[in-house]
Amino acid sequence: MNKIVLFDGECNFCDKSVQFIIKRDPQGVYKFAAQQSDIGKELIKKYNIPENINSFILVDQETCYFKSSAALRICKDLKGAWKVFYALLVVPKPIRDAVYGIVAKNRIKWFGKRDHCLIPSPEIRKRFL
Repeated sequence: MNKIVLFDGECNFCDKSVQFIIKRDPQGVYKFAAQQSDIGKELIKKYNIPENINSFILVDQETCYFKSSAALRICKDLKGAWKVFYALLVVPKPIRDAVYGIVAKNRIKWFGKRDHCLIPSPEIRKRFL
């Protein structure tokens, strides 16, 4: 089963994060869905994820991860030195999530919102649900 990343489809930072993952995931381990899409809404409902969650969401083997736990678990599968960030899971979750929360709270103010979607190449398009 592929791992699924649910992201805010209106957020520039989230879009750049998805592009970052795609570039470093040549094996195609991750599939993607905007939280606002029909599939995103379906997965949010299926896993009883709060609708107002301000986080990337990673669905992996029927388990959902949020905030820093999602971001760090994604790093584990990326090519290059990004794998070392997975080790930060040893940092207590409240500390990790506090740092994540600062970025999440300010992401729209700092990076803006998108008013249109980029059209990915056919190879990349296959990775979006």
